[in-house]
Amino acid sequence: MSIIDISEVKPGSHVTLNYRLSLADGTEIVNTFADRPATLLLGVGQLSPPLENILIGLKVGHHSTFQLEPGVAFGQRNPDLIQRISLKTLRDNAVIGESFNPGDLIEFNAPDGGRYAGVLKEVNDSSALFDFNHPLAGQAVAFEVQIIGIL
Repeated sequence: MSIIDISEVKPGSHVTLNYRLSLADGTEIVNTFADRPATLLLGVGQLSPPLENILIGLKVGHHSTFQLEPGVAFGQRNPDLIQRISLKTLRDNAVIGESFNPGDLIEFNAPDGGRYAGVLKEVNDSSALFDFNHPLAGQAVAFEVQIIGIL
């Protein structure tokens, strides 16, 4: 019989925690402190890798706030990820229906069977302009965490 060391967060851990993610100006993006804790499996994309890396090594009961410089948590904005696609491509590949409005976050089926998403910036008679950057790319954020349990 082996003993599993769950005294600290490791890659692949299931972590129950409260967390708050906010912009540098205090605008709150997500806050589990006000509702109920989240349980996340590290390494499967439920948090961005830089945010997951912050959790590695933390112990049950740890509670602090980490300030991340612009672009650290969700990457820098990449102008190559702003792309124009034809309306036909949009209609053939989008997961939602026929109605598209600027500001919509639209999911697409990827060739490998996965999905990816972009924010519709503008649409005209023949094409649509999308921003495939993460909506928080290039932003400074505060990441407050309170570790409740580790499995």
